[in-house]
Amino acid sequence: MRYQISTLLYAFNPSDEVLLLERAREPNRGLWSPPGGKLHTAQGESPYACGCREAEEELGLVLCPSDLHLAGIVSEHGYQGESHWLMFLFEIRNRLHQLPEPHEEGKFRFFPRAVLDQLPLPTTDRERIWPWFWEHRGGFFAAHCHCFPDGRHDWALEESSLAKGPFLLAQKP
Repeated sequence: MRYQISTLLYAFNPSDEVLLLERAREPNRGLWSPPGGKLHTAQGESPYACGCREAEEELGLVLCPSDLHLAGIVSEHGYQGESHWLMFLFEIRNRLHQLPEPHEEGKFRFFPRAVLDQLPLPTTDRERIWPWFWEHRGGFFAAHCHCFPDGRHDWALEESSLAKGPFLLAQKP
């Protein structure tokens, strides 16, 4: 199996609701997940450059690397039996004040944290990625998931750095 490298963008509105994309394509078609996309590895694109590019392509936001907080790195071994994934999870520092336009990748919607458990989410997101994202918000975590063909997942939290004090991202004028 080959490795796919991607970014996920965790964006919030002023009410701290998270922006999710109902995916129109595989992987995870029909499920809600943060926007993002694959690195252009043939061009040597960095994860930060990919995050900025994806923010512009999908959200209409022009960002620079300092607008992103690296919240986590997640590797998935054998996801859906098709490939390995290395995902860089970025929280966008600025708040979004409007919903992005629908995109070929799917439609967007803001959700309060409390309703995420009721949404159709990718299994690995539901099991560990979202809980660790919330626990480490403002800090950093690295995790690995071994995805087995029978649907089981074996998780390891490989690094954990919790934020000191309440996490508030600075708003840029």
